[in-house]
Amino acid sequence: MNMKAVVILLILALATVFALVCVLLTKREKVTTCVCSELQSSPEGISDEKSNIFADLTAEEMSQVVKYLKDNLGVHLQDAFHAEPADNCIYYLDVYLPVKADALGFLDHGRVRPPRQALAVVFFGGQPEPNVTEFLVGPLPNPTYHRDITLRKFGKKVPYNSRPVTEREYQDIDNFIFRELSKAPIFLKECCDYPETNLATLTTAPRGLESGDRATWFVLFQNVFGSGYFIYPVGLEILVDHSSLNLSHWKVKNVFYNGQYYQGLAQLEKDFKDRLVKEIRVERVQLENDFASMKPPPPPPLAPLSPLQFEPQGKRYSITGSHVTYQSWSFAFGMNVNTGPRLFDIRFGTERIVYELSLQEALATYGSDCPGGMVTRYMDGSLGIGKFSFELVQGVDCPYTATYVDRHYLIDSDTPKLNKNSFCIFEHDMGVPLRRHFSNMGSFYYGGLAKYALVLRAVSTLINYDYVWDFVFYQNGAIEVKVHATGYISSSFFTGKGKAYGNRVGEHTLGTMHSHLMNYKVDLDIAGTKNSLMALDMAFETVQVPWSPEHQIQRPIITNQILDKEEKAAFPLDGKVPRYLHFTTSQENQWGHQRSYRIQIVSFAGEHLPETSTMEKSISWGRYKVAVTKRKEEEPTSTSIYNQNDPWDPLVAFADFIDNETISNEDLVAWISVGFLHVPHAEDIPTTVTVGNGVGFFLRPYNYFGIDPSVKSLDSVYFTVGQDVDECDLNRAACLPKTASCSPSLPSFAYTGFQNLTGP
Repeated sequence: MNMKAVVILLILALATVFALVCVLLTKREKVTTCVCSELQSSPEGISDEKSNIFADLTAEEMSQVVKYLKDNLGVHLQDAFHAEPADNCIYYLDVYLPVKADALGFLDHGRVRPPRQALAVVFFGGQPEPNVTEFLVGPLPNPTYHRDITLRKFGKKVPYNSRPVTEREYQDIDNFIFRELSKAPIFLKECCDYPETNLATLTTAPRGLESGDRATWFVLFQNVFGSGYFIYPVGLEILVDHSSLNLSHWKVKNVFYNGQYYQGLAQLEKDFKDRLVKEIRVERVQLENDFASMKPPPPPPLAPLSPLQFEPQGKRYSITGSHVTYQSWSFAFGMNVNTGPRLFDIRFGTERIVYELSLQEALATYGSDCPGGMVTRYMDGSLGIGKFSFELVQGVDCPYTATYVDRHYLIDSDTPKLNKNSFCIFEHDMGVPLRRHFSNMGSFYYGGLAKYALVLRAVSTLINYDYVWDFVFYQNGAIEVKVHATGYISSSFFTGKGKAYGNRVGEHTLGTMHSHLMNYKVDLDIAGTKNSLMALDMAFETVQVPWSPEHQIQRPIITNQILDKEEKAAFPLDGKVPRYLHFTTSQENQWGHQRSYRIQIVSFAGEHLPETSTMEKSISWGRYKVAVTKRKEEEPTSTSIYNQNDPWDPLVAFADFIDNETISNEDLVAWISVGFLHVPHAEDIPTTVTVGNGVGFFLRPYNYFGIDPSVKSLDSVYFTVGQDVDECDLNRAACLPKTASCSPSLPSFAYTGFQNLTGP
């Protein structure tokens, strides 16, 4: 080979290397941004505008209702933020939901739109007979009428002592307690290094031992900045009688310290001086030994960031106001300021599956050898599950790229407040196939579908606990409802008898045992409102072997039972529920089976409060894992916000709903309770984790369709032997290297969740 040819080959080689380097550098440096596609439109059959009949009140509507009431009730209404017990004030507002028949007439038959109205709850403390009155106010947005619906709703007046405690009343109680502490300065200095140590109070509930009481045990803790004070008890608990409408008549009824009871703080101080008090000095918590701190250690240099899930071609769901569409699913959602998340008109395709799916209550029942712990039965609906659904944190509470939705509420104030980003909605890869099969017999092929689902989420912080509320919509027509518990445990001061009620998790800290129980209302409408309840299970039958009569075999057989009375459809919390419990209709699928939806419960609840308890009837929904009743407009909820402070004479007693009515071919409601027993342990410090602390239930199609509807999903993957599996048109999984070769355009991290808080 001559020199000229060698030179030419070298030049060509260098040119080729240069070209390859340029290509590699270009690929390395060029980062494209994901291109968003158009969001889906609503399924046919219902418009976003129609679903507005379920929408929460807007801030403007709330303001108009407040103005109307102040102009038309004929009494002075103090702003609840400043109101004392002897004042009149508007406690809270909510949308007043339409009668179901009217709503369905409008949604399904084009009849007149139900009037939009508000529910207004007013405290009349400045009347000769103080009471709580509930008003229907309408029409919105410009009200012209109000009607007292209290007697129609409850059958009697609402006693004033049963009203929820307002923020102002809590502040007044706190001020009262810290004034009382001045009666025991020597004791508090020795036991707790007070006043140098910052102390905080924690309420308990209910407030007394019989109807008419309004006396609350308050537990004192060290208030450690930037940390959960709930696990730093100092051993002091105070029983405050705040039943009088005159704050000057409030009094301390009892004091508890380190296993002993005293008539008041003055007696505690006197006995301490006389060396009659067994005092345990609690050292002030220093930042360096704060075992309740959630602050992480500093990350090492160049520590990799966590994984990120994103949509390379845009979101595959759409949100218009409070209406969501996702593939075949559509629903309306909202937030009750007391009871939390609620969903309406849940449809798959054009057919309604659920009319209403709403949280009713979250109950926590505690045990302890200290008074605050032993009496506590928190009914969180009276605290405000929706009110305390604060802003969600991007990338932690929800995926970073989720859609975040604001919610306004009005409670404890005349001014609407905004909980920014209090809902998040996102499509999620659940990390496991929804279905799949690899065939190595008969013929060779693979078919599968990733388990993508749409999640609606809110998180409520109720004093120490954080509850994560999820509603999950799957492509096969199933709905999952679940709740996870996290946050700080509540605690008592550790004494020698404490281990009968929990585990020691700190020098002076007993993690007190408790049970969580949540109740949901599920108004299923399967192919219409006329449904029946079917129980299906299994048994074994012994039969002779047909081909060998001298032998026997035991074979499983299906057992069926129609549950035609409410008593038959009420299953105890600790009892056995049929493995297949489903709402069924007279309509049949193409195979001749009645179209149905199955209720499948996942729960490991603790024991329910014994029915011998004088307050059990107020939480009698907790007797049942599931109870199915005939739907009635006069039975809209399983409990009431007034049950917390007068559980001995409850305004709503769920047990009364079950009165042996016929439930065959009727409009039915399932009331489902899920929960778990929690005995706190060392690993619950600093906070409880969600792993293993999740419960809920599924609503699953059972012969509702003729085939699994997810077979129509465009996400399905199928290929056979010999096919070119990397072809995008054949296998959508092969599209990912191309469609996901982009970087998501992420919004800047932002958080405003502390803005509406009134103080620590």
